[in-house]
Amino acid sequence: MTSTASSAVRSGWSVRVRILTAILVVAGLGLAVAGGTAYLVQRDRALHDIDARLATSVESVRFIVTGVPTTNLNEVEALPEASGASYPSTREALQAVMARLVPSPNESTLGIIDGIPALIPGTELSFHLEDDAGFVLRILDEVAGVNVVRGTAVSELGNLRYIAAPVTVEGSGEAGIFVTAFDLDAELGELTSAFRIYAAVAAAALVAIGLVGWFVAGRLLRPVRQLQAAASRITATDLHERIPVIGHDDISELTGTVNDMLERLDESLTAQRQLLEDVRHELKTPITIVRGHLELLDPRNPDDVASAREIALDELDRMTGLIDDIESLANAQRGNLQRVPTDAGDLTEQFYLKVSALPGHVWILAERAHVVVPVDPARLTQAFLQLANNAAKHSASGTTIEIGSTEHAEAVEFWIRDNGPGIPTEAKARIFERFGRVDSGRGVEGSGLGLPIVDAIARAHGGYVDLVTSPDGSRFGILVPRRAVDVVAAT
Repeated sequence: MTSTASSAVRSGWSVRVRILTAILVVAGLGLAVAGGTAYLVQRDRALHDIDARLATSVESVRFIVTGVPTTNLNEVEALPEASGASYPSTREALQAVMARLVPSPNESTLGIIDGIPALIPGTELSFHLEDDAGFVLRILDEVAGVNVVRGTAVSELGNLRYIAAPVTVEGSGEAGIFVTAFDLDAELGELTSAFRIYAAVAAAALVAIGLVGWFVAGRLLRPVRQLQAAASRITATDLHERIPVIGHDDISELTGTVNDMLERLDESLTAQRQLLEDVRHELKTPITIVRGHLELLDPRNPDDVASAREIALDELDRMTGLIDDIESLANAQRGNLQRVPTDAGDLTEQFYLKVSALPGHVWILAERAHVVVPVDPARLTQAFLQLANNAAKHSASGTTIEIGSTEHAEAVEFWIRDNGPGIPTEAKARIFERFGRVDSGRGVEGSGLGLPIVDAIARAHGGYVDLVTSPDGSRFGILVPRRAVDVVAAT
C-alpha cells in the first residue's frame, strides 16, 4: 500500500520541475511579447516610411510634369493634364519623369503608355515590374485613366507596395501611367533579420535561464530532499539524525525548525521509554512481593490468609499511589494551566493554612510577597504541598519548618525551609529525576515522583525550582515569572 502511494506521488512532476517550468513559461512569454511588440512597431514604422516615399514620388511626378507642387496627395484623385509647352507629348513627359526619378534599392518604376509597358529606368533594378503581366493588368484596372491608387500586391515578383498615377499631356492623344513599387520582403529584410537574431538570443537566454534555474532550484531544494531522505530513514527507535543547515534563507529556517521538531520527538520518545522502564522497575517489586506471599500462602491457615491479604492490600495501595503520582506528573508536564492573576501573599497564606494541619512540626509563615502574578493556584498549591510533605518526612519531629514568598525583580519565589539533615551534593540533580531518591542521609522511602512533579509544575509556569541545602537543612523555592511565559508542553 505504501509502495503504491509513493509511486503515485513520484509519477507527478517534482517541485523542482514545476518551479523551473513556471519560470521558463513566464520568461518565454515575456520575451515573446516584448520582441513581438517591438517587431510590430518597427514594421509599422517601416511601412509608413515606404508610403511616405511613394507619396513623395507622386509629388515629384506632379512637379516635373506640371511645375505645380502639392503638399497633400489625398486632396486630388488624378494628376491634371499638363497644359504648358514643356512636354509636347505624354511619352516625353514620362521619359522626363523616368530620367529624373532614380529608383532606390528595392524599388522599381515603370511607365505605361496606352496600356503597354513602354518605359523603364536606365539604372540597374532588383526587379522589373513589366515582367509581371498580371500586376500590369491590375494597375490598368485600378487607375482607369483618372485615379491615383496605392496598394499592396502579392505577385510573381513578391510582396509589392506600390502607387500608380495617370500622366497625360493635353492634346497628345496618349494615356500614360507612372508606377513605382517597393519590394516589401527586401525592405523589411533587415528588420526581419534583426528579429531572427533576437529570437535566437532569446532562445539561448531561455536555455541559460533553464540551466541556471535547474541548478539554483536544486540547490535551494536540497534540504527538502535531505528531509525526505532523513524522514525515510528515521524510525521510532532512531531519531538521532539531523539535517545539515546551510545558509540563512527560508529553507534553512525550515531545516532548523524540522531539526528542532526531531529533537523534541527524540526527547519525547526517550522520556516515554525511560518512563516505561521506570514504571516497570517500580511495579516489579510490589508485584513480586504479592506473588511471593500468595505462593507461600497456606489457605487452611486463617492467620496466614489474613497476613497475606494485609500485605497484598498494602502493596496495591502503594501501586495505586504510584499510578496517581505518574498521572499527576503527566498532567504537569502537559502544561495545561489555568492562569489567573493571583495575589502571592494571599496564596502563601493559603499554603500556610493547609500545611499547618500536618502534625509533628511547628509551621511558621515567615514572609509574604505583596504582588500579583499570573499562575494556576491549584497546580502551584499541589507543588507546594509536595514540598511541605517532603520537608515533613525528612525533618525530625517537633522541628520548625518555615514557609514564605519573596518578590524578585522578574519573578516571585514560593519557598519552604526545613531543619533536616540536608541533601548530599551528588544527589541534588538525581532527586528531580523520575523515581530518583536520596540513597543516604534521609532514609525515607517514597514513590520518587514528588520532586519531579514540583519541577514539572514550575517549568509549566516558565520558572524553575531552586535548591539550597546544607547539613543544617534545605530550602526549596519555586520561582515563577511575574509575567506569563508561553512554554512548549512536554510529552
